[in-house]
Amino acid sequence: MKLKNDIFLRACKREPVERTPIWIMRQAGRYLPEYRAVREKADFLTMCKTPELASEVTIQPVDILGVDAAIIFSDILVIPEAMGMHLEMHEGKGPIFPDPIRKESDFKNLRDISPEKDLKYVLDAVSLTKKELRQRVPLIGFSGSPWTLLTYMVEGRGSKNFSFVKKMIYNEPQLAHKILDKISRAVSDYLSAKIESGVNAIQIFDTWGGILSQEDFYEFSLKYIAKVISNIKRKDEPVIVFAKGVHYGLEKIVESGADVIGLDWTMDLGSVRNILKNKAALQGNMDPSVLYASEDKIKNEAKKVLSSYGKGSGHIFNLGHGILPDIDPERAKALVRFVKEESMKFNSGE
Repeated sequence: MKLKNDIFLRACKREPVERTPIWIMRQAGRYLPEYRAVREKADFLTMCKTPELASEVTIQPVDILGVDAAIIFSDILVIPEAMGMHLEMHEGKGPIFPDPIRKESDFKNLRDISPEKDLKYVLDAVSLTKKELRQRVPLIGFSGSPWTLLTYMVEGRGSKNFSFVKKMIYNEPQLAHKILDKISRAVSDYLSAKIESGVNAIQIFDTWGGILSQEDFYEFSLKYIAKVISNIKRKDEPVIVFAKGVHYGLEKIVESGADVIGLDWTMDLGSVRNILKNKAALQGNMDPSVLYASEDKIKNEAKKVLSSYGKGSGHIFNLGHGILPDIDPERAKALVRFVKEESMKFNSGE
């Protein structure tokens, strides 16, 4: 069956569109009262592991905001958990691995995953969501990059200076590479299984790519993103790579096999478009905190983003990071409405 709204996929492939598509990172989240109502029934991990709940909150932004794509509700840390690490979610503190990977013997406890068995609940959520969406919009599947997953697995929790994982890459680089290689296989298999279950596009989040020096980013992050992309079993499903804070590496990210480059809000879309010479589509990149502003300010900032990219396809409007949890949903609705109206003048659809 054909998608009723495939504008997001066409823009990913730089095909003609009549307007710029929009979706929002973390669009299924705490800023929506409807999400909070579901969250009152179950804790975060239970929501991730219950296909009916995951599907319900995945579809909420499509119904409420009118976005052009849904992204499956899950968490990047389901992969380390499937590999045998005990994961705890603490309110106010975020995710914690009580037994982080710090040495060779810890690494040996990590197991290879079978997505169809170990992460069946995610694949079931994808299948159910596809059915419930009824071809209205595409569904995006995602994963953390191997490097970003490694940081959580080694640090054991969120970090400000990432001292444990930095110690590992400088003092035991061979061990870091062994773990990254194992994670890469798991991520490729997981994303391939998501495509098999019905997702129309993939996003790889390299949230912590920007904490590395340029040389270390290429060695410990981008190398493994490229490995993941080359091993994903796909037909024509586009792959988006969002590496936060990696201003210098955009051309090399394109070379990794990414079809779309996600940009944070500190980059200028027009400049990046000129540098990349339309070798990839661009996604982004309004500062998420603009949504605290008045509707007029939001409209002006959205216009700036659209104008910066300029005319023609190959732009997916998004925030430069996830939507913040205390944003008024009416502001998010206004943004979606503005982008749909304003972007028509930038796209001929011819």
